[in-house]
Amino acid sequence: MPITKIREEIQIPEEVQVEVQGANIKVSGPKGEVSRTLDLRGISFRKEDDVIIIESNSTRRKRRATLGTSKSHLENMIRAVTDGFTYKLKVVYSHFPISVKVQDDRVEIHNFIGEQKPRVAKILGDTKVEVKGDELIVKGIDKEDVGQTAANIEQVSQVRGRDPRVFQDGVYIIERP
Repeated sequence: MPITKIREEIQIPEEVQVEVQGANIKVSGPKGEVSRTLDLRGISFRKEDDVIIIESNSTRRKRRATLGTSKSHLENMIRAVTDGFTYKLKVVYSHFPISVKVQDDRVEIHNFIGEQKPRVAKILGDTKVEVKGDELIVKGIDKEDVGQTAANIEQVSQVRGRDPRVFQDGVYIIERP
């Protein structure tokens, strides 16, 4: 007899509260609150006691993949409100000393390869950026915002129009979750 339903369970830690209303899921914990709409065809969510149950009536490959993706999103949301996410970036230069400053919702990279104008990277959402010497620490509870902010900083400091073997200056991600 073929299996007609697939099901995954996610254990909810004690310090975390989860609300499931159809496709809208809200997770709150010690670090803050994250909400997301996971409106995925053929996938249903429900909460029973201290477990989130994800189900699909189809065992097709696409449904199994979608179910696994939604499980990963929920696990990341739980991790976000308990631990948060942290990226570390390192400022590297050999030609001109680079200085990095955080202004409101942007990161300014001054004196990059001797340029007059600072290069600017946008900080997304509630992400916090700290500058400690030649390291930048990007922290937050939304994994996508933290990762995109770190990527923005790395991309804005790419060397263009010069030999990348000689000009290896920039801000590079050295550690991520």
